[in-house]
Amino acid sequence: MNEKTPPATRPTEATPGEAQLESEVKGPLATRLGEIAGVFTLLGFTAFGGPAAHISMIEDQVVTRRNWLTRKHLLDIISAINFIPGPNSTELVMHLGYLRAGMAGLVVAGACFITPAVLIILPIAWAYISYGALPRVAGVMAMISCAVVAIVAVAAWRFATPLARQPQSMAIALACAVMAILLGRYTRLQPELVILAFAGLSGIVIGEFARARSMFRAIAPLPLSAMMSMHAAVPEYVRGMGSLCLFLLKVGATLFGSGYVLVSYLRSGLVIDLKWLTEQQLLDAIAVGQFTPGPLLTTATFVGYLLGEGRFGGGHVGGVAGAVLATLAIFLPSFILVALVGPVMQRLRDNRIARNSLDGMNAAVAALLILVCVQLGVASINAGGLAGAAVMAAAGVMLAFKLNATWVILGAICVGMLLPG
Repeated sequence: MNEKTPPATRPTEATPGEAQLESEVKGPLATRLGEIAGVFTLLGFTAFGGPAAHISMIEDQVVTRRNWLTRKHLLDIISAINFIPGPNSTELVMHLGYLRAGMAGLVVAGACFITPAVLIILPIAWAYISYGALPRVAGVMAMISCAVVAIVAVAAWRFATPLARQPQSMAIALACAVMAILLGRYTRLQPELVILAFAGLSGIVIGEFARARSMFRAIAPLPLSAMMSMHAAVPEYVRGMGSLCLFLLKVGATLFGSGYVLVSYLRSGLVIDLKWLTEQQLLDAIAVGQFTPGPLLTTATFVGYLLGEGRFGGGHVGGVAGAVLATLAIFLPSFILVALVGPVMQRLRDNRIARNSLDGMNAAVAALLILVCVQLGVASINAGGLAGAAVMAAAGVMLAFKLNATWVILGAICVGMLLPG
């Protein structure tokens, strides 16, 4: 399988751009894996912000700059992965690796996107244990936040432009934007899943003018009840890490929607139930996940080091081992789920009813991205004139000079280092 192009790399409607993609994917496996490793390692070191920012930077790299697939194909994948648990942007990376180089590409892409954050968080966790505080990064984070808003704005523009020529998609996008505002303000429902389900059904009804059923079913959470009967003779470190890994496996297998739902999972499990972390330690762990690049779920790396080094008595070596094990535990379900979903994605794209559903959800994805952009933009303007000016300057440079989003982030870091922390 590794030497053959996976079926999912053959898009539905053969446009010239996708025909070019077809020929590019047929290169040697080693070359494709090297290309995947380079792209997603770079993103792993520079993808600051939440899932919206990650998706924006991924779109810039794989669609705008490398033409690995069309923007429509990318939207199809984004829509579908919202219906499986786990970190959406990380699963998007894994699926793109699968499209490019099969199962080997899936593993390489996921590992290269996650590992940079782990390497950055480990010394931060060591410093936190040693000195009892996090480094001051206020100035850098302020400028990175401005750059993230600009990157999301440019991606939102690219995704939304095709909708202007499709009145039906525009109507769905507008309805989804209104739903997002109302659901976020007046209910406790998970807005993304509700909105995407509505958009998918709307796409089916509009496209087929007939009854249809949703093409997606939520994947049942893996049965992860406590299966280990720990004996008193087992060392505390082994017992503690075993329990932590089981807990993080359950989180990774059942976490739907935004990675920020992770805060609720960790607080209820590690602070309230097990009492392994204090409220302040949890806040510090989330802060580390936010101000380092890559997926927010690498918060588990910090938690693993903290508990492995101190609570479970493993010292610095035990902390590093705990960080690695915790990272593997929380991300392992995503690798498995994407490996299962990847081969069937093209069948969904080829199916007429599912195609209409994906088209509806694509409009919803674009609407949600625009809404996130507006919310971030308002926040940056409220933060002061400097932040608003920085956002506009970064967006203008990206559009005028087609500047890579990575350079925008690096520039923001340099400017932020000059500001008072």
